[in-house]
Amino acid sequence: METAWFIIITVMLAMYVVLDGFDFGVGIVYPFVARTETERRTALTSIGPVWNANEVWLIAAAAVLFFAYPKAYAAGFSGFYLALILVLWLLIFRGLALELRTQVDHVLWKQAWDTAFTTSSVLLATVFGTALGNLIRGVPLNREGYFFVPFWTDFRPGSDPGILDWFTMLFGLTSVVILGFHGANYLVVKTEGILYQRAVSIAWILGWASVGCTALTVMAVPMVQPNLSLNFSRHPVVYLAPVIGVIVLGYGLYFRLCRRDIAAFLASCIFIFLMLVSVMFGMYPYILVSTTDLAFSLTVFNAATDSYGLASGIVWFAGGFLLILAYQIYLYFQFRGKTRLDDAH
Repeated sequence: METAWFIIITVMLAMYVVLDGFDFGVGIVYPFVARTETERRTALTSIGPVWNANEVWLIAAAAVLFFAYPKAYAAGFSGFYLALILVLWLLIFRGLALELRTQVDHVLWKQAWDTAFTTSSVLLATVFGTALGNLIRGVPLNREGYFFVPFWTDFRPGSDPGILDWFTMLFGLTSVVILGFHGANYLVVKTEGILYQRAVSIAWILGWASVGCTALTVMAVPMVQPNLSLNFSRHPVVYLAPVIGVIVLGYGLYFRLCRRDIAAFLASCIFIFLMLVSVMFGMYPYILVSTTDLAFSLTVFNAATDSYGLASGIVWFAGGFLLILAYQIYLYFQFRGKTRLDDAH
């Protein structure tokens, strides 16, 4: 049952990154593709109906983590306190930018909130990528299962690292590039005209940049966390997930070249999902890896709640999960199709 909840959290986090990831991506490419007021309104309108619904997956994943692995929740939220406060403020500013931009019809007001939207999107993508790098590298957990990491120490992975080092910053950069590619693909699906053409161009550039960044991160992981490959060695069939993910990324570029817009967007969705699942499988059974002593690490077994709670929670989770899924399917069905320039508001 402990493993089942690990799979559930993995799927929920991957769903969040795929869905809210294109929102971040739109913010990342926003200054490059939207140059007139009408184009800016169109770009923002394309994510307007869905961006806050996408964040439900993050909230739900945090709630499931608290329920299934309370020790990991307590350790992670206390150890990453500074980073989580930063995430909270960035999410607030991003939401304010989307909601307040149209409240005052003045160019300086709109420029200020446009800047806030892009800046918060870039920083959120960076922080979430850096967080993934921290999970892979490990944190200085003590015997009691707690830790604290400053923002930086000497920018090198080790037994007493900071949140930022060359490895985690590489993941942050990779996150920005891949989500920018994902967001550009989304804009291609949702827009027309010159905005569409610019989105196609930047998607092509960021697609190749995603290939390069993915290659760098794949080469860097064994240098910092060689244990990540152990599960793949024990179960070689699971190599299919990252291999298929990379192949799908290649097809995404091919679809982009052929102007098969929906296929290219779906390819970036599948690529992101499979790469995150691959990382989580490599980490299993660890939730938080200790850099001080591997024996201090928190796993799905020593951090889980009691077996009765895990078993009974499945019933309640299934109902909530189906409700969220049904609502999101309905939402995307209602707002399918192009967001036209003359319909933006």
